[in-house]
Order: sequence, then structure tokens, then C-alpha cells
Amino acid sequence: MTRPDAAALDRFRELLRIPTVSMPPGEPDAEGAPFVRFRDAVERLYPALHGALEREVVGGYSLLYRWRGADAAAPLVLMAHIDVVPVVADEWDRDPFGAETVGAGDDAEIHARGAVDDKGALVAILEAVDALVAEGFTPQRDVYLAFGHNEEVAGDGAQAIVEVLRQRGVRPSLVLDEGGAVVEGAIPGVHVPTAVIGVAERGVMTVHLTARELGGHASTPPRDPATARLARAVLRLHRRPFPTRLVPPVRAMFETVAPHTTGPLRPVFASIGVTGRLLAKVFPRLGPELNALVRTTAVVTELAGAAGANVLATSARASVNVRLLPGDTAASAAARIRRVIADRHVEVDVASASEPSPVSPWTGPAWDRLVAATASALGEDVLPTPYIQLGASDSRWFTAISDHVYRFTPFHLTRGEREALHSHNERIRVGSWLRGIEFYRDLLRAG
Repeated sequence: MTRPDAAALDRFRELLRIPTVSMPPGEPDAEGAPFVRFRDAVERLYPALHGALEREVVGGYSLLYRWRGADAAAPLVLMAHIDVVPVVADEWDRDPFGAETVGAGDDAEIHARGAVDDKGALVAILEAVDALVAEGFTPQRDVYLAFGHNEEVAGDGAQAIVEVLRQRGVRPSLVLDEGGAVVEGAIPGVHVPTAVIGVAERGVMTVHLTARELGGHASTPPRDPATARLARAVLRLHRRPFPTRLVPPVRAMFETVAPHTTGPLRPVFASIGVTGRLLAKVFPRLGPELNALVRTTAVVTELAGAAGANVLATSARASVNVRLLPGDTAASAAARIRRVIADRHVEVDVASASEPSPVSPWTGPAWDRLVAATASALGEDVLPTPYIQLGASDSRWFTAISDHVYRFTPFHLTRGEREALHSHNERIRVGSWLRGIEFYRDLLRAG
């Protein structure tokens, strides 16, 4: 490992140790101390960057940097988010904010909350920009770095950044946020490393199901208590999932990987126009990721009832997390949930909703720029393909000011690394992270 790589890793680990856990909306400013500490550390660790770029603090704790290029028109926006999800320390094998390095060389792992989601990308961007500034490089067009502080809970930091840019008439030619990664084995029959680049993301909504009754002592329950009605509604929703279908980006993904597919699936993927309907029905049986690519999903995440074990619930409530495939809407999903539950005594209320994003093109200059950086930094053997981002990200707000919004984290992630996101033992391999820095450098050099 060279000395510059060691210094970069030291900076990465220092920033990982700052517990920038998401602040719920309305949290007192005093709770923002880790975010101020993070901001101050970034300024201290990256002097070249802060000497050349203009920085604004937006929405309390979000950061917006402008790197002036030869031309202010059609800038590039590189996004990441500062906040991380909470941890249950007892579930971790190591201190979640210790940023310990385990192993040696490129295969060594850095264990920390945020190692992938999303300080990995954020610090890789800082490293790339700082190094280019130190070299005397000036981008052809303006570059903005947009780091939201509450992507995991609200996203209004990123929304505030978008509003600042909108008021200034900024129309980015390319916006890149977290999203897909370089993966292997995620698509059946495809054994080459695949860079899945999100060209759209599913919408997200929270629906509350509520059943009510008069309450009373649990020793004299009514014939159909609120909890039973709610349980029946939940079971109906689980047994009748949303229908499957192939949306254009997913269809394009299978067309792209078809020549690289082995076995009997190769002709199936190659003739997706004919086989698509059948594939959409089969994929849900092959795992949760494939299921989420072909249907709107709805899952109960919270249940609430009475305050005591011997008390009848006056109301029983379930929270349903719904992820909307492009083509579905919050209104159409809510209407279907009501039809499936088919119980006028169970209230269905939409607590919050964000519609699916517009679909960005997977041809043209912006896409070609991403593909070129993928090949030069991550390997000529890596196959870039469009796909639907399964989770929500801050990038959805940027579709208001750009038609070219993409979601790709330039790290080669194993299945275990992907499964650790929002879970315990989050980690990233050193070599994968260092190659991510090169991706951002090549993307910035490309103009």
C-alpha cells in the first residue's frame, strides 16, 4: 500500500468514527453536534479542496460545494449523505464507530457504520477532488458536491440544496448519487461483474391501517376485536401482493446482460420481449431483490395495540412500507390496498408518499461518461447496465432540476457487504474503496 493510500484510509477512518446518526425532524440543534464535528473535520482534513471550492451550509447541516470550472453551464453534481442509521451495538462483532481495519492488503476490511452507506462514497469524492485540486486541475464545467445530512429520515437537507440550485438557474447535465454497485451473482446466469446503475428509483410511501373498538378488560373480549380485524387485514395484504411486470429499465437490464448469460437463461433474456411476462412471474421466487425489481412491494413494519397485556386495544394499528414501481402511483397503490383488505372497519390512511422518480436515459453523453469511468477505474471486464434503484435516495429531489440523474456507488460489493447495509457489521474492503476514488477522479477528468 502506498503512503497516499494509507493517508486516505486514515482520513476515511477518522470520519467514520464520528457518529452522525440521523436526526429525526424537529430534533433540537444541540443534537447536531456530531454533524458540526464532521463538518469541521472535513475542513481540516481537506485543505486543498477548501482552498479552491466555495462551501455553503444549507438546511442546518447539509453541505454544498461549488468547484468553478471553465464553463458554468451544464455542471456535474456528485452526491452523498453525511448521516448514518442507528446501531444496536450488541449485534456488532466490533465497535460500530471504531472503524477497525481487519486483515491486510486490498482484502482488508474497514468495519464501521457508514462504511458503505454512505460515507464510503462521500469520502471517496472528497479524496478525488482534493487530489485533483492539489494537481492544479480545473474542470471543464462547474462541479457541485451535494452532501445531505438527513437522507435516512427526511431528506429535507437535500431538498434545500435543490432549492438553492433551482433559484440560481442551475441545470446539471449529470447528477450521480449512491445506488447500485459492482456485483456478481445478483442476476441468475450472469457471472461477469456487473455495474448496476440506477436510472430511476421506486417511490416510497407509508400507509397506516387502523382498526378501532371501545376497549375494556381483556377477560371479556368482543367477538371481533380490533386486533383480530387488523390481523385479518395484514394477512390479506400479504397473501395478495401487487402484480408483477417488467418496466423498461429492467427490460433493458436483461437485454444488456443476455450476451453474458450462461446456460438456459441466455435465450430467455435475449428474447425478453416474448418471455418477459413469464420471467416477471418467476422472479419473485428467486429472492427478494428480483421480486422488488418486478413489482410494487408492501410490507408491514410496525404493529401497535393496547398499552397493557390485559387491556383491550381501543385501536390497533399497522404501518405498511410501500415501494412503488414506476408506473404505479401513491393513489393507485392506496386504492388497491383498500380493495385487497375489503373491510370498511379498517381505516387506510396515507401518512406520507413520494412518487417514483422519472426515468433517466441509458444512452447519450451523461450515460457514456459513467460507462467510461467504470471501464477505466473499475475494469474493462465490468458490464454496466441500467436498473431500477430499489431504495429511496436523496437523488429523487434532483430530478426537479436535471433529466440525467443516476444512482451508482462505485464499489465492488459482495453479497455479504450488501446485506450488512442498515444491519450489523457494515464493512468495505480497502481495495474496493480505493478503486472508488479512481472512479470519481476519472469521472471528473472526463469533463
